Amino acid sequence: METRISELLSLQKAKRERGLRVVAIGGGRNCIVALSEDEALLSQLFQHRFEKGSGLEGHSFGNLFLAALTSITHDFSEAVRLSSEILVTRGHIHPATTSNIELEALMEDGTRVRGETKITASKVRIQELFLVPADVDPLPQTLDAIARADIISIGPGSLFTSLIPNLLVHGIADAIVNSPATRVYICNLMTQANESLGLTAADHIRALNRHAGQQIFDYALINRTPVSDELKAKYATEGACQIVADLDAIEALGVIPVLGDYLEDAGVARHNTARVASDLVQLGSQPTGIESRVRSVAKP
Repeated sequence: METRISELLSLQKAKRERGLRVVAIGGGRNCIVALSEDEALLSQLFQHRFEKGSGLEGHSFGNLFLAALTSITHDFSEAVRLSSEILVTRGHIHPATTSNIELEALMEDGTRVRGETKITASKVRIQELFLVPADVDPLPQTLDAIARADIISIGPGSLFTSLIPNLLVHGIADAIVNSPATRVYICNLMTQANESLGLTAADHIRALNRHAGQQIFDYALINRTPVSDELKAKYATEGACQIVADLDAIEALGVIPVLGDYLEDAGVARHNTARVASDLVQLGSQPTGIESRVRSVAKP
C-alpha cells in the first residue's frame, strides 16, 4: 500500500535576520528534515549555522536554502514544494497560509502580548491566542490535502505557538472536522515553560478545541511510560514535568485515549517515532489491532 505523508506548516510574520529578509521559515526547514530519507544527516546540514563569512555569519544553511528558493520563485509555498522535490522527501509540505501574520496572546492577567518570541518569553499563562490579521485564507492545496487524508494527526509540539495557529487560519478547523479522516491528537510528553505548565493532557485538548471552535479529535495518543528520575530533575529546573494523563477527563471530551510506551529517553524526552507511526497507521486502518490499549468511550 502506498503511503503519502503531508505536513501542515504554520507561518508567523516575516522577519529580518542579519540583513536578509525571509519568511519565518524555521518550521518549513524542520518539516523538510522530518520527511527526508536520511533525517540525521539532513538535520545536521539544515541546522548548520555559519560561524564566519561575510554575509553568511549567523545564518543556518536550511534558512538560506529556502530563502534562495523563495527569491527565485517569489512564492514561499512553491519554494517549499520544490525543496521537497529537490531533496526527494517522503511527503509534501503545505503551508496553512502564506499571509504575513503575527501571533497575539491574551494573558490571564488581561494583558496582550504580540509576537511569538515575546509570547514564549512571558511568565504569565496564555489564555487565548489570535492571529493578526485575523481573517487570513488557507491555500487551496492545503484544504485539498486535508480532505483527501486518511489520518490527520496534530502534535506533538508547542501548544500555543505551534499547534493552535494552524487552527486559527480561516477554514482549516472546518476542513479537519469535515474530513473523513481519523483525527488523532499526539499528546506532548512534558509540559513546556511559558506554554503549558500545569496543563494536563485533557487541558491540551480543551485548548485546541476551544480555538478551533469545535471538537476535532477522535483519538489521543497518550504516553504511559514514567519519566526517569534524572529527566524529572532536568525538566524541574524550568518548572516542567511529565504531563498528567487524566484519562477520564479525556473521555468526557468524547475523545478515545490510546495508551502507549511512546517515551524515548535520549537525555531529553522524545517520542518513539516508530511506535507513534505504527499506532497511527493502525488507527487509520484497523483500530482493533490496538484495542488492548484503548479505553472505550461512547461517542456523543
